[in-house]
Amino acid sequence: MKKLMLGNEAVARGLYEGGCRLVSSYPGTPSTEITEFAAKYDDIYCEWAPNEKVAAEVACGASIAGARSFCGMKHVGLNVAADPLYTASYTGVNGGFILAVADDPGMHSSQNEQDSRHHAMASKTLMLEPSDSQECLDYTKLAYELSEKFDTPVILRLTTRVSHSRSLVETGERSGDELKDYVKDPQKYVMMPAMAIKRHVVVEDRIKALTQWAETCEINKTEYYSTKIGVIAAGISYQYAKEALGENASYLKLGCVYPLPVELIKEFASKCDKVYVVEELDDIIETHCKKHGVDVIGKEVFPICGEFSQSIVKKAILGEENEHCEVTDKEIPGRPPVLCAGCPHRGLYYALKKVNVTVSGDIGCYTLGSLAPLGMMDTCICMGASVSALHGHNKVREGSAKKSVAVIGDSTFIHSGITGIIDIAYNMGNSTVIVLDNSITGMTGHQQNPTTGYTIKGDPTSAVSLEALCKAVGINRVRVVDPYNLKECEDAVREEIAVDEPSVIISRRPCALLKYVKHNPPLKVDTDKCRGCKMCMKIGCPAISMKNGKAVIDFTQCVGCNVCTQLCKFDAITGKEAE
Repeated sequence: MKKLMLGNEAVARGLYEGGCRLVSSYPGTPSTEITEFAAKYDDIYCEWAPNEKVAAEVACGASIAGARSFCGMKHVGLNVAADPLYTASYTGVNGGFILAVADDPGMHSSQNEQDSRHHAMASKTLMLEPSDSQECLDYTKLAYELSEKFDTPVILRLTTRVSHSRSLVETGERSGDELKDYVKDPQKYVMMPAMAIKRHVVVEDRIKALTQWAETCEINKTEYYSTKIGVIAAGISYQYAKEALGENASYLKLGCVYPLPVELIKEFASKCDKVYVVEELDDIIETHCKKHGVDVIGKEVFPICGEFSQSIVKKAILGEENEHCEVTDKEIPGRPPVLCAGCPHRGLYYALKKVNVTVSGDIGCYTLGSLAPLGMMDTCICMGASVSALHGHNKVREGSAKKSVAVIGDSTFIHSGITGIIDIAYNMGNSTVIVLDNSITGMTGHQQNPTTGYTIKGDPTSAVSLEALCKAVGINRVRVVDPYNLKECEDAVREEIAVDEPSVIISRRPCALLKYVKHNPPLKVDTDKCRGCKMCMKIGCPAISMKNGKAVIDFTQCVGCNVCTQLCKFDAITGKEAE
């Protein structure tokens, strides 16, 4: 049966058909849908783990127990999972073990633009890269076969355009889900130095064997048309090149991007007059070619930053630009992303602005609080860094604890903020941490997390009490505020930064987009009372605008949160439903 599938959906189908028994992941765009689709198959146990390190370790444990397993994450998540991955490369597998990583060229939803192929090289782990949805399914099934054949974890590398584009997929039946016997083998699975040094030799021998496999495998293939131009590419870059150049070039499509073949590349290059390497981000294939004496053209004509397109490839190789027309000769105003109407974080940020504190920020939809008109975030590094960085900031700047806070979401706090809180308590810090608890993992599309009380399938489960957790690690001052109440938030912040001990404020209200949240009727502006002072505009709510010098509330967006009514000194905003 053929079906139009999202790339991530096709990976999930490949997991099902490939006999996967266990999936453990942490949500991260553009990888999230793999696990969400996998959870629809009753034959696969699926879970959201607290973070990517835990997810990789769960999947690794299932593999050693004899099951085919999987964990998925975005590229920055692989940094978190690198610890178990690098050693799992030494231990090898029992049941097949796949780790999918979705890179984000162009940084559509990420804080950096790293190239995960470096992790494959550094950990000496086999990496496959599909270029469309059919290959997403096929490569996933192949990855399990290769994982067990070569005794290795396999990294499946995706990019945003492959993960989030759709193409036709032919589906099949499930197989390979037999649980393999578990045999105790400390020499293989206990990575003490005496055992690990022997396993390193195994890893190096495995890379040699995989390189030989890459020379003749069916996923590394040549397509010969005009040999005046040769293109070496993988993943979505192959699709761009093929569409841009058509039969004006020949192609070496690499489905295995680590280890890379040598003789296959030399043979292909010898048949072409000029060879280009088309690869997004870093020059990994290009460097490999040049290392082995193959003359190729790469980053001297292609950008190292951002994602490619058919137009970029065509211009770089043929010097031609696609015809296009200008929509308008007038400058189109920018439209930056904003916190949603009724977002519970807005009121808390406004309170922080009134108190005028330095804000150590974190990763989540609340990062948008850094933008005007709120502008209340000074740093944002990585998951959990808000807590740890604030501690460091306050340790070296005398008196800064009285005028600084950290903000971190509930899911992010569970992911990697807890250890930072422990550091503050253990090392006698004096920092105020605000947990923005919106009762869901918001930025990636409303996934459950250990604080919500529900599993990935919606089954009730235990819920982490943030209050009890913070007190258990040594934080004595823990309080909860409603971010829709501006005075309550402001008072809490002023009081907690004034004390000479660490504290946690939990700003708790569910995300305004959750289906179970019941909103108040939309608000309305009494134009007779409105003075056009624009105080209501200071919170940056997308439902509020100005028209003819008066404030206007868009009733299709307004959720009646009443934050704006607390700003209006003339009682011009009422709770009456808009007409």
